[in-house]
Amino acid sequence: MLERSHLRSCDNLLFLWSITVSIFGIGGLLGSSGSRYLTVKFGKRKCLLCNNVLMIVAASIMGCSKIAQSFEMILIGRFMCGVSLCVPLHHQYVGEISPKKLRGFANSTSSFFWSLGKAIGQISGQRELLGSQSLWPMLMASCGFPALVQLVMLPFFPESPPYLLMHKGDQEGCKKAIRQLWGEGQHQAEIDDIMKEKATMKNTKILSVLELVKEPAFRWQLYMIVILTATIQLCGINAV
Repeated sequence: MLERSHLRSCDNLLFLWSITVSIFGIGGLLGSSGSRYLTVKFGKRKCLLCNNVLMIVAASIMGCSKIAQSFEMILIGRFMCGVSLCVPLHHQYVGEISPKKLRGFANSTSSFFWSLGKAIGQISGQRELLGSQSLWPMLMASCGFPALVQLVMLPFFPESPPYLLMHKGDQEGCKKAIRQLWGEGQHQAEIDDIMKEKATMKNTKILSVLELVKEPAFRWQLYMIVILTATIQLCGINAV
């Protein structure tokens, strides 16, 4: 696919691979910026299902790029993967459906499996495994397998109880979801905690990005987050 006459020069190839790497981040920026609206509007479970469909489509496009001899399909697939993966839903949903005593552990599993997935991807990408000239489309399409598993399993899970109670006002649906997740028993304390959180949020103004930057009370916290994030990005981990 890279044997087209206008792509043979080293400069064009370098530019093409640079765009291929960076377009994932562009998709991630788009996905993360719209995540709050989508989760409030449709709920975390529905958004996760849509994310899985998007990832499967992206994997299929990238997997077929060699047959179609189209590097544009890789660009499109990478962009769609960025949109799907950078909508921060997994750890939120896992944390909200977990019992209170297991919530911290459940939230930490997202980072663990994220790192594990990166490690498996790096190992699988070796030339001796799936990084060969004939098998690399299979490697690029492999990201659709976890999405397919989650797409099949997720419909058996209920919507997040805090979402049902705080955003939909559905107390019976919240109780039903809690019983389905945590079993029969007394869960009124958890429901009371969600109600307290709802009351707190009602009296809390949600700041936009521009308002957050202008707010002096959050300036040092914002500086720390920016510095830590920039350090992670500049340390070279994304180039591994």
